[in-house]
Amino acid sequence: MDDATYAAWMRAGLDTWMLGAEAANVMALRCARIATGGAAGRAETELMVTEKLRAAVELQTRLMTGALGLTPLTIVQGTTQHYRRKVAANSKRLIR
Repeated sequence: MDDATYAAWMRAGLDTWMLGAEAANVMALRCARIATGGAAGRAETELMVTEKLRAAVELQTRLMTGALGLTPLTIVQGTTQHYRRKVAANSKRLIR
């Protein structure tokens, strides 16, 4: 493996690790919202399930159409970017 490929994989690994950290934060925010119960908690639960299903279908479509690229590295990078955008949007919404 050449230096550029190694560096790209290391960056992909770091980005994936960051996704995990960001997702953990969103999970905590969502749990707090759901724990309040009532209509807000119920709405957050429904939104969470809907968003997860939609994100998975979108990603599968991108994979099947080649939009994520054709190499393992581009697929990992595209998948991570896909979910990081979703997680960032949820974080922004939940912090307000």
